[in-house]
Order: sequence, then structure tokens, then C-alpha cells
Amino acid sequence: MNNKEIGALFDLDGVVIDTEGVYSRFWEDIEKKYPTGIPGFAVKIKGTNLTSIMSHYTDPIAKAAVLDALAEFEKTMVYEIFPDAERFLKELKAAGVPCAMVTSSGEMKLSRLFAQQPHLKGYFDAIVSGEMVKHSKPHPECFIKGAEMIGCRPGDCVVFEDSILGVASGKAAGAKVVALPTTFPDTIRTTEADLFIDSFANFTVDNFLELLSE
Repeated sequence: MNNKEIGALFDLDGVVIDTEGVYSRFWEDIEKKYPTGIPGFAVKIKGTNLTSIMSHYTDPIAKAAVLDALAEFEKTMVYEIFPDAERFLKELKAAGVPCAMVTSSGEMKLSRLFAQQPHLKGYFDAIVSGEMVKHSKPHPECFIKGAEMIGCRPGDCVVFEDSILGVASGKAAGAKVVALPTTFPDTIRTTEADLFIDSFANFTVDNFLELLSE
């Protein structure tokens, strides 16, 4: 099997860009203003898309207010790329391994991200946004679609995730899953990920290939 027949599927927030802590604080504040009554709401929605999140708001006025607040919040966000993640993406590209970004984020946020970090898009052969799937994580649809878009079978791909729902989604798709502790440092190791790494600092293309050969 050559490198064109295998693939890497990357979640975005908490894996490629350092934003999860900022989002947690935002949703914690929103929960205080527009309570859903769901304990630990800011944590439980990690990895789900906006459609799924907004389904918890039954009051149309509250829903509109939350959407407006999110739009304003994301306008001022600074999107910082994890340096070691970028190094790894560069190595995958040099090795000819196709990569897909598979994110619950919407097109508007992605347009702002690429405006700030225009070179980031060049590392990916395909992008799956939240609007492109009907089912949110932990459903496997997003990773199945990502694999298809780069011409691979999910079983020949490695998913990189930081959320518990994301790990479940990747495993349900049939992929190998590497979990990072950026969002759930205390609980991510209880998931069924195939490998746990603290960061991409010491993770190489050789490590990636070894995981797929197991």
C-alpha cells in the first residue's frame, strides 16, 4: 500500500488550532445567561456541530440571542495553530499522505480561520465542515465522508481527535484513532482510542505508518 492509499483525518479545535479553552469559557457564560438545564453543558457539547448544540434551545428568542453572541464572539477570535501540529502536517504533505480536516465548525468560522492563517488550507486535500453532515459526532458520518473525499477507506485512515465524542466517531467509522488530552485531560484516556499522545511534539510520519500497519 502506498501513501496515497492511506489518509490522516484531523479534527480542528484542540487538535490543529488552540481554541478549546476559549470556547469552553464562552459556552459556560452562555449557559449562565440562557440555561439549558443540562449539567456540564459546555463539556457535553464538545465535538458536536452547531445544529446539534442549538437543538437544546427551545425558545426561539434565546436561540437567536445565542447565535448572535456566537457570531460576535468568533469575529474577534485569534486562531493559533499548534506548532507541533503544523510540523506534522508538513511532514505528511512531504510524504504524500492525503489529509482531511474534519470539523464540526461551520463555513463562516472556517472562512475567518483561513483569513488569519491562509497557508493552513494548503495542508489539507479536503475539508468536511459541520454543514456537510447530517449527523453530529459520535456518529461516524463525518469521518467516513472525510475518508471518501481523499480517496481512502476509513479503515486505512488515522483520526486525530481531542474530544470523547470525536474518538467514538472515529472508532465507529472504522479508523485508527489517536487521542490528545487538550480538551479532556482527565478522561480522554478512558476512551477506546488506539493511541494517546500528549502532543504532536514527538509524533512522526513513521509513528503514523506504524499505527496503520498494526
